[in-house]
Amino acid sequence: MQDTLQDSRSSQPLADVQTAAQEPLPKTLGQQKDDAIPEHVVIIMDGNHRWASARHLPGAAGHRAGAKRLRPIAEACAELGVTSLTVFAFSTENWHRPNAEVGLLMDLMRHVMRTEIDYLHKQGVRLRVIGEREQFADDIQQMMADCEALTAQNTRLNLSVAVNYGGRWDIVNAAKQLAQQALNGDMSLDDIDEARFSSALSLRGLPEPDLLIRTGGDFRISNFLLWDLAYTELYFTETHWPDFDSAALQDAVATYARRTRRFGRRK
Repeated sequence: MQDTLQDSRSSQPLADVQTAAQEPLPKTLGQQKDDAIPEHVVIIMDGNHRWASARHLPGAAGHRAGAKRLRPIAEACAELGVTSLTVFAFSTENWHRPNAEVGLLMDLMRHVMRTEIDYLHKQGVRLRVIGEREQFADDIQQMMADCEALTAQNTRLNLSVAVNYGGRWDIVNAAKQLAQQALNGDMSLDDIDEARFSSALSLRGLPEPDLLIRTGGDFRISNFLLWDLAYTELYFTETHWPDFDSAALQDAVATYARRTRRFGRRK
């Protein structure tokens, strides 16, 4: 989908969302102490539709603006020293939205993979797509595989994009994998512990999330990474995702840095 595509309900061009990727990073990014920087940040990118409504724009404009927000936030995370970024782009529940909205989101997915992957590759970003892919069109599944293959050796930032993903699905899927291995005789039930279970989840091989950010004003995790978020610090903001810039990211990280993480122990 082209950047200048207009919703059928409005003839207004989306000029106000064209400059998001060119935002300069604030000078203070990357200057904080290493121990104050989360290694793994996860983001529930919420508030696109409300952002559009507040500007008397069609909902499609909010989704397009939100799609443009990912690149500058990924850049800001890498500048800070974050090594892994996981974003919730499309949940299993999102299929129940109106057909026109789902179709738009599919076209946006194609557009982002087509136009952003070369830039992300040059910036050293490794892309991983997590979630159940079989429900997507064949061309989208192929684009996902191609993007992953292109960036597989990159090490600057691990970017995991969750699509058709649900935390409960992830846990059930891991349980099925381990049960099948036990039935095959590849391991015993006593071999299944938390570490083995984690190795069957979508984020296997990555550090556990340190900080979850949810934009858009809601205060819940919405079936996202239910196992992985056990000890993650939670940060909620009223800022809608299209307005969440590098300064807002720095505010979230500063809040994280002021917290004491005990992991159930007394310090």
